[in-house]
Amino acid sequence: MVSTPGGPDRIGPGADSNEAAALRELRLRRIVAAVLSVVLVVLVAVSALVFNRPPAQIAGAPKPTETATPTPSGTPSTTAPTPTPEPIAELRAVPMNILLIGSDSRGNAREQAAITQTTGAYQDQRADSIMLVHVPADRRSVHVVSIMRDLYVTIPGYGASKINDSLLVGGIPLVAKTVENLMATRIDHTIMLDFNGFRSLTDELGGIDVDVALPFQSTHETQHVFTKGINHLDGQAALEFVRERYAFGDGDYQRVRNQQTFLRAVLARLTGNGVLRDVTALRALVNLAGNYLTVDQGFDPVGVAVLAYAMRGINPDSYVSLTLPTAGPGTAAGGASVILPDYDGIAQVAAAMREGRLPEYISAH
Repeated sequence: MVSTPGGPDRIGPGADSNEAAALRELRLRRIVAAVLSVVLVVLVAVSALVFNRPPAQIAGAPKPTETATPTPSGTPSTTAPTPTPEPIAELRAVPMNILLIGSDSRGNAREQAAITQTTGAYQDQRADSIMLVHVPADRRSVHVVSIMRDLYVTIPGYGASKINDSLLVGGIPLVAKTVENLMATRIDHTIMLDFNGFRSLTDELGGIDVDVALPFQSTHETQHVFTKGINHLDGQAALEFVRERYAFGDGDYQRVRNQQTFLRAVLARLTGNGVLRDVTALRALVNLAGNYLTVDQGFDPVGVAVLAYAMRGINPDSYVSLTLPTAGPGTAAGGASVILPDYDGIAQVAAAMREGRLPEYISAH
């Protein structure tokens, strides 16, 4: 039997007496769980818009200065000399772990997280998508571990609850601490995105072609119909694709599989045309993404650009992903529906990640 942490089912205002109401509220809030496109926007942050437009037309890209030069007839004309982009530093060859958080906030997730972190006041948001991204030292692959939002764990300083409550009660630092304790793994940087940012960034990429394995109709805003095979998704459709769980018999499990499918599609898009070496486009999209992302203090746009440029040699076929092992659905002490952790399986995944053999672990399981 898998042991579960003791303590209340949920934490936060009215958590013990209002579990059913809280669950209904979560359904009505149209949970986002939509951080996945930004995994690759951040890690291989180059502008897919350069497929169709020159860098000067990219949102946020600097416009070249026009200077007058004489023509053979003596009539002045303007030319736009191509500026030399500032070099991007090479990243030190060490592995890196980045925690990605998708907030279900309908407000400003960044402001809400700051309030919780500085004052301790609870804000109306939970971490409904949690992914740990491992970037090996050679920067030629990406390993992604998805963590179920209803996983029943011990949140440091607060007791047992679903892991997505960690954002509610302690902001981004507590989410990171909870995952570090669960996986005995150091987290180097954190990134958070809400659904408005996800939608906007996907549109900035010109949409994404996704190979849908299991057709379905969304239960969210536009009730988009996803057919089997390649679907070109704009920001809204992509949001509904990675959010959906009610259309599936196994709910969140299929949602995580769809999120991983979307992530793979983004990686293919950003690596397919050899644009990872375009320094100007990279800087432009990193600056644009900064309007939507909440990152830790040590991971500013310069740091993001350095990591992205370091991954210019990435092999898209080397992308691997898995869901952190669970013991299946269960019921907490107060009657709440939760996902029980498989601690032995979690320890094996964590060890494989630390030792750089996660692809071998996935192949064996």
